[in-house]
Amino acid sequence: MTGSADSDRGRAGAAVASRGAVELLGRGVAELEALAESLGEPRYRGRQVARWLYGHGVDTVEAMTDLPRAFRDRLRAASQITYPRLRRAQDAPDSSATKYLVELADGQRVECVLMRFDDGRLSACLSSQAGCAMGCAFCATGLGGFSRNLGPGEILGQALVIRAQAGVRIGHVVFMGMGEPLANYDAVLRAARLLASPQGVGIGMRRLTISTVGLVPQIHRLAAERLQLTLAVSLHAPTDALRDRLVPANHRYPLADLIPACRAYAAATRRRITFEYVLLAGVNDGPAEARALAALLRGVHCHLNLIPVNPVAGIPFRRPEVPVVMAFAARVRRAGFPVTVRIERGTEIQAACGQLRLADGQGRPSRWTPPPAVTP
Repeated sequence: MTGSADSDRGRAGAAVASRGAVELLGRGVAELEALAESLGEPRYRGRQVARWLYGHGVDTVEAMTDLPRAFRDRLRAASQITYPRLRRAQDAPDSSATKYLVELADGQRVECVLMRFDDGRLSACLSSQAGCAMGCAFCATGLGGFSRNLGPGEILGQALVIRAQAGVRIGHVVFMGMGEPLANYDAVLRAARLLASPQGVGIGMRRLTISTVGLVPQIHRLAAERLQLTLAVSLHAPTDALRDRLVPANHRYPLADLIPACRAYAAATRRRITFEYVLLAGVNDGPAEARALAALLRGVHCHLNLIPVNPVAGIPFRRPEVPVVMAFAARVRRAGFPVTVRIERGTEIQAACGQLRLADGQGRPSRWTPPPAVTP
C-alpha cells in the first residue's frame, strides 16, 4: 500500500511539474491545499505551506521542516518561491521611516516604506504597480511613466521583505506606494486578503488601507466585497475645474460620479471613507476651497486627511505656510468634519506621500491612461 501511494504521489508531482513551476508566493490557502492534494498529500499540508510562507517568511521549500521529506521533494520540483530582492535600504535621519528599493524577477524595481510612529505603530507602505499612469500633477511616481502591474506575490512580498529586514511585526499596511491600486484590482485584493488572513500574515482587514485617485467602477466593485478595510480617496480639489488640472482621472470620473460612489461605499461597508487632500500653496488651500470642500462632502461619512505637499524635483508646487494649513483645517473642522494634518515620515529620503520615484531625475510626465473597464 505504501509503495503504491508513493508511486501515485510521484506521478501527481510529475504532472504538476510538467505544467511548469507553480509560484507559491501570493497563493491563497485554498489554492495551496489544492496543490498539496494534487501532489498526493492531505489538504492540510497546504495550510502548513501557507504558515511557512506567510507566518515564517521562508524562501525555500527545504526550510518547511515539518513537511515530510518526500512531499518537500515533490513540492520543490513543482514550485518556486520568488521574493523581491532587496537592492537598497535607506533610513530617515530621525528613524521615522526606512525606504526599501526592491527588484522583481524581471528586473523591474519598486520602492516600499516602513513607517514608525511615536505610539509604537509600524506601518508598511506597499507599491502595486511599477510606475504609474495616473499622472497626478504633484506626484513623482508618474514622472517615470508606467511599466506594468505587480502580481499578488510581488505586492505581498514587499511586506515580507520589510518584516524580515527590519525584524519587526508589521501592524498596519497601506497600499499607497507606487501606482494606482484599484487599476490593479485583482492582484491588490488578493494581496490584501492574504495580509489580513489569520492563515496568511495575520494583520487583520481593519488595519489595511487601499488608496485610489477615484476609479469609480472599482470603488463600486470594492463596496460589493463588504471588506472592513479603509478606503482612502485622493481628492485634492473641491471642484471639477481644479481637480481636472491636478488629477487627470477626474476627466473620466468627475466629482458628480465620485462622491456618490463614496457615499455608496460607506453605506455598504459601514466604514468611514478617508479623503486625502494635498495642500498646494496658492492653488487649493484658500478659504473658498475650504468652504467648497465642506459643501462637497456634506453628509458623507468621512475623515479628511490634509497633506502639505512634499517637495519633488521638477514639480512646481510648494507647501503652504503653517498658519495657512491650520486655517484651512479649522474651517473644514468647523463645518463638522474630523480633520487630521498628516505628519509626514521620510520626507528627507524621498519616502513620503508623492515622492516615490525610480527615474534618476530624467523621467518625463506621463499622460493618464484609463484603466480597463470594470463591471461594478
